[in-house]
Order: sequence, then C-alpha cells, then structure tokens
Amino acid sequence: MALLLTAGQAADSPQFIPVLCKVRVRLPVGRPRAAVAGDKAHSSHANHAHLRKRRIKAVIPEKKDQAANRRKMDSRGGRPVTHDADLYRDRNTVERAINRMKDWRGIATRYDKTPESYLAGLHLRAATIWISSLLKAH
Repeated sequence: MALLLTAGQAADSPQFIPVLCKVRVRLPVGRPRAAVAGDKAHSSHANHAHLRKRRIKAVIPEKKDQAANRRKMDSRGGRPVTHDADLYRDRNTVERAINRMKDWRGIATRYDKTPESYLAGLHLRAATIWISSLLKAH
C-alpha cells in the first residue's frame, strides 16, 4: 500500500504516477505480472503511456469524451483502450479499503493540524487494518 497526502482540492489523475512509483511489489522469484485498476478519472494518455513503459497491464476504462475525440480523428486517433472487465470489478477492493480507513473519525474529519500527523494517522490505521487481516487469516 502506498499513501500520498495531497491538498483536498487536488485531482486524482495527476497523483496516479507518483503513487504508482511508491508501490513496490516483491516476490521471491521472477518479475511480477502486474495490473493496475483505476476508474475513469485515471484514464489519460500520460497514465496509459507510463503503464505501457513499465509493462503493466492497465485496467482503466476510457472516458466517453476521450473515445469521441479518438473516433473523430479516424485512423490517426489510435486504437481503442481495452480493459479486462473481470479485473475491473476487483477495483472496489481499494474503495472498501479507503472506507475502512475513514472508520476512524480523526481520519474522516481531518482533525490533525499538520500534514505529518495526519499521514502518521493514516499509516497507523493502515497497519491496524493489515494486522487484523492477518489475524483473521489464521
């Protein structure tokens, strides 16, 4: 899990690459076969290009206005963006994790005065969720 604290009015799409760069996948052997799922807010040429460069499968549907602009350009518009619908359904795991983070009132209402203490609370909450999931697995 990677956490990146931004201003409240910051959009999601520009934060996609910085958050992705903070994620590390470690397996015992070989290169991980990775896929990144996101909603339509993350559908941009820059995000798709970054994922292609890192050989990561993008599971991000195309926005309707992007599809219309691509079709308007005929053959110069490129191929349509495809995504795996089954993998896209699993995207709600992240949404549920965010909702579990917000179960703590201090995180949901942002009582902390400094970004550092708020981020520390996010890390603490993420750790408690992770530990409780480990205890449930046994």
